[in-house]
Amino acid sequence: MNQKQIRANCLLFLTALIWGFAFSAQRFGAQHMRPFYFNGIRFCLGSLSLVPLIVFRRTKKIAVQSTKKQLIVAGILCGICMFAGASLQQIGIETTTAGKAGFVTGLYVVLVPLINLFLGKKAGIRIWIAVLIAVIGLYLLTVSENFLIVKGDLIVLVGSLFWAFHILTIDYYSQKTDPIELACFQFAVCSVLSLVFAFFTEIISINAVSGTLVPILYGGLCSVGIAYTLQVVAQKDAKPTQASLILCLETVFSVLGGMLLLNEKMTVRMWCGCFMMFAAIIIAQLPQQQKKA
Repeated sequence: MNQKQIRANCLLFLTALIWGFAFSAQRFGAQHMRPFYFNGIRFCLGSLSLVPLIVFRRTKKIAVQSTKKQLIVAGILCGICMFAGASLQQIGIETTTAGKAGFVTGLYVVLVPLINLFLGKKAGIRIWIAVLIAVIGLYLLTVSENFLIVKGDLIVLVGSLFWAFHILTIDYYSQKTDPIELACFQFAVCSVLSLVFAFFTEIISINAVSGTLVPILYGGLCSVGIAYTLQVVAQKDAKPTQASLILCLETVFSVLGGMLLLNEKMTVRMWCGCFMMFAAIIIAQLPQQQKKA
């Protein structure tokens, strides 16, 4: 492993750390602000934070050239998927813990190959093993011994499906547009949709913003703006498999953040569920062996 790969892995580790603790910020924000209003502001901050980077890249002529139509179409589609995933995640986190929300959201890693299966792309036995382990882990994590499941867990689970669609959409359009400009555009679309829904369904209060200023700044500038940029920079030098496995640590940091910052409690049953889901995520990310001709 050379110095560039070590540096890239360190940046990816920092990215996973920022994203993991963002669940605690979202959980705190959910206790003081309505979900659409909270997401509208934080994604607006995230979009604005990327503007200087876009200007710099265009000045240095290192941005990927694409037509305005391609960028607009990609930004709208990715932004809609992000809006759905982020909204359901923020609504669900009101009635579940930051740690559980992090692990349930992480299921998008397993859902992506399953969606590809419906699109005509075959999934190997490794994926089905990962799905089985993830389902068992999800049951242990979210269903209590009295066979009760929290509504927030189900909402976050549906949200992870939209995160899976978001990844597939990003994967398709990232080859056709500049990734930083696409990120900025999709954040803006997500912000506008969130604020529109907030205007019609929620009470808009400036006092609520001042009371949750730190979580909003962390969720907008750090989680959305800084972490995404670190991911893009790091993945230029990191190996894909290593990058995926390191980013999976986001789920672990979501649990640690909930315990350290929000005093959330985890039972032995829930820890077993987390371990199985984390194992499923890793198995789903492992490279497949290529058959010899």
